[in-house]
Amino acid sequence: MTAQTQDPRPNRRRAPIAITIAVVAVLVVAFFLFAGLYTDVLWYDQLGFLNVLTTQWAARVVLFLIGFVAMAIPVWGSIQIAYRTRPVYAKLNSQLDRYQEVFEPLRRLAMYGIPVVLGIFGGVSASTRWEMPLMWLNRTEFGQTDPQFGFDVSFYVFDLPMLRSIVGFASAVVLLSGLLVIATNYLYGAIRISGREVVIAKAARIQIAVTAGLYLLLQAASIWLDQYATLTDSEGLITGASYTDVHATIPGRTILAAIAAVVAILFIVTAIIGRWRLPLIGTALLIISSLIIGSLYPWIVQRFTVDPSARSLEAPYIERNIDMTRDAYGVADLEEIPYEATTNAEPGALRADAETTASIRLMDPAVIAPAYRQLEQFRQYYGFPSDLDVDRYEIDGSSQDAIVAVRDLDLSGLGDAASWYNSHIVYTHGYGLVAAAGNQRSADGQPVFLQSGIPSTGSLGDFEPRVYFGESSPDYSIVGAPKDAKPVELDYPGSGDDQSQKQTTFAGDGGPALDNAFKKLVYALKFQSEQIIFSDAVNDDSQILYDRDPIQRVNKVAPYLTLDSDTYPTVVDGRIVWVVDGYTTTDQHPYSKKQSMSETIADAQGQTPPIAFDDVNYIRNSVKATVDAYDGTVTLYAWDAEDPLIQTWQKIFPASIHPMSEMSGELMAHVRYPEDLFKMQRAVLGRYHIEDPAAFYSREDAWTTPNDPTAGTNEARLQPPYYLTMQMPGQDAPSYSLYSTFIPETKGGESRNVLRGYLAVDSDAGSEAGKRADTYGKLRLLTLPEEDNVPGPGQVQNTFDSDPTVGRELNILQQGQSKVLNGNLLTVPVGGGLLYVQPVYVQSSGGTSYPLLQKVLVAFGEDIAFENTLDTALDVLFGGDSGASAGDGEVEPVEPGTEPEQPGDGEGDGGETAPPAGDVDTQVAKLLDEAKAAIDDKQAALAEGDFAAYGEADARLAEIVAELIELTGE
Repeated sequence: MTAQTQDPRPNRRRAPIAITIAVVAVLVVAFFLFAGLYTDVLWYDQLGFLNVLTTQWAARVVLFLIGFVAMAIPVWGSIQIAYRTRPVYAKLNSQLDRYQEVFEPLRRLAMYGIPVVLGIFGGVSASTRWEMPLMWLNRTEFGQTDPQFGFDVSFYVFDLPMLRSIVGFASAVVLLSGLLVIATNYLYGAIRISGREVVIAKAARIQIAVTAGLYLLLQAASIWLDQYATLTDSEGLITGASYTDVHATIPGRTILAAIAAVVAILFIVTAIIGRWRLPLIGTALLIISSLIIGSLYPWIVQRFTVDPSARSLEAPYIERNIDMTRDAYGVADLEEIPYEATTNAEPGALRADAETTASIRLMDPAVIAPAYRQLEQFRQYYGFPSDLDVDRYEIDGSSQDAIVAVRDLDLSGLGDAASWYNSHIVYTHGYGLVAAAGNQRSADGQPVFLQSGIPSTGSLGDFEPRVYFGESSPDYSIVGAPKDAKPVELDYPGSGDDQSQKQTTFAGDGGPALDNAFKKLVYALKFQSEQIIFSDAVNDDSQILYDRDPIQRVNKVAPYLTLDSDTYPTVVDGRIVWVVDGYTTTDQHPYSKKQSMSETIADAQGQTPPIAFDDVNYIRNSVKATVDAYDGTVTLYAWDAEDPLIQTWQKIFPASIHPMSEMSGELMAHVRYPEDLFKMQRAVLGRYHIEDPAAFYSREDAWTTPNDPTAGTNEARLQPPYYLTMQMPGQDAPSYSLYSTFIPETKGGESRNVLRGYLAVDSDAGSEAGKRADTYGKLRLLTLPEEDNVPGPGQVQNTFDSDPTVGRELNILQQGQSKVLNGNLLTVPVGGGLLYVQPVYVQSSGGTSYPLLQKVLVAFGEDIAFENTLDTALDVLFGGDSGASAGDGEVEPVEPGTEPEQPGDGEGDGGETAPPAGDVDTQVAKLLDEAKAAIDDKQAALAEGDFAAYGEADARLAEIVAELIELTGE
């Protein structure tokens, strides 16, 4: 029987097909990667920060190559040496013979593949830390030395992390090389285990001994560097070297480093003479020494020397910690003012504080957002944030605190009209900035708007109202068209007699141009949207706007900054701009207390993260950034040009940060002291307001920030700081300020809720172009005597809630299915004491309701008052005449028991009075006719393939439906 031979030709035919498929797959993946990189280039180039991207890329590539070579070459060389010096006629046991049979076909692949794989890991590890080498190469001295070793602080911030990183990487390389050397020598018989005897060939002995010697030399260097790291360690009472560290740990590490170096030399000697006894004994002695010198001896010093006399022995090191912590957090120049706060509300007590009293803010930005939505939203596709911002404007010659927000675009409101065309071509931007006076309200408790409406009108002057770059802008919009083209973007809806929509075309330079087919293709891939290629609305004059959140934009162009969690809009030089505060931080400042930034800034306005990895012990507000709301232009200004960290980054990214001298006077008038920095400083000052080491050790006068008294009973969140225009003791006139309070630190699970400190910082930078006011950033701390019992916020809130007169009034306000909302509890240093002010809002249970300011609670010492206006409440509180007028003195309040009128009770979302029933029927009929015409237009456009006309008709239909809903309330 003849055996049939299998025809190999089908396999030959399949091989080219498989290769072709693989090549095509690789090319497709490569093109997707290229598309992502190319869109990044277009985005950064359009914004003028291409050097930021290319510098990062160059640093990452160079570090990857260095890491790859530094890992792969030593590993490859070690394996090659071990293999080439293997015994040729080594007698192997049967098990090793089997290992060799399995390994030999893969030997060449392993000898090159293992170094390559490890090299890739090493390269990736190095490239992810691109900031460290760049900062080290461009380091700037701090001009301040540490008190232990006398090094400039820059050594700890720049040099020490770099040196420890190099030593750590080199140790990993040598360790991996040594393990592979041992494995290779064992596999090829250079290392043989015979019973209790280990036989090592000469070549293997030399290579292993030299490798071990190099590893121990690196460990000696690591231990030597660890002595300097004690100045940034945060274990124990303080951050930095304490008595035990200075007298035991640091000398011990010096000795251990020397011992490790000696043992390394012994391994080198072994490579020459061939005896392992000395290095093995030396290694054992090193281990024993590390236990005795590195652990036992410091424990003995701490237990028997320090603990019995800790207060006196630790005093010099606590003083170091206090001084360097206060400097690192920028509170060294804090002005402490003893404040003998009176608790007696005498008539006329506020006469000297009339300007402060007139500026007390009654509108709570965390409460009145629903009022903005109901009164100023106008259409369902507009929106306002849940927490508004506080700014100030010069109006009629005087400064006015204002609650501000932009009318941003919210595509979730489109509902069924959220087609691709509407979402990315028609609805592209928000419209207008809305501002309300902080210290005023209307007769029925509504905000008094300084700037409002569509089109935008008010006291802030003329400015570009369109908001293409906001906190809730669409992920991307495609804008721009030829000059003679009909506008398709919805600018703003009609109002009053003119109900027609207003259209516009973006005229700025806000995003990469889609001026050729290739760019359209790469952006279609980026956003997974083929419509970008096929839509007739995308033309050679189109631009694509994306990454539009102000904080996101600044973070991309300045990745070296830690950004404040809150950005705020303001009108500057005829434009709406977002102001973003940027910080330079490090956790390597010697002797400075470390804090988790995300945990420290969390309060009633922000959640604490479940896990935080952002410890810092040095912070500066080094950059003020602006983002133009119309065209997205990002501008960085060096706010603290003396900061060594920002000077270092300016060397790395030259010309990316503008000097403060280029800031306009209007912009200077609207920058403010940032909240997150203030929260970090108040957290530090809770302990570090104490400058006496003995008192610090005993925590005799430690403070903490009180919990927000207006939060729920089960919510223990810190009270946020508040912006107010006020005059602190030591100031000649009121200024825009940020403040917070302190109560005694919790002891035994309870804390006395009495005031111990009042911290305020001057947040007014002045209005002179390019020049910051001398008083900006001045921290003042009012310290109240220990024996005083000025009630804290929690105690005052409890008094308000338990007062029977207040309770009866609140019960009246809650009639008619209304609910009462307590606004922010403000603490104001006036009248020689501390005045508490809390606005009280009433909100009906209707779905379209919003809070209305109806009452004001005030307290001074043990006395309280609850009246319709702040002006009246102060007069009642201070014996019939406070001596000053508040900003709401002319308000005609709603009588108690009268439920305030809400939008659902007869007002539309725009705050307009509802028309009579007959007029409603007429308008509904008219709108239904318009809706039918819009549907006909949509069908006709679809039949003709005119998608631009289809989108316009679709948008018009959505507007009509929204108006019908608004008109009928259904």
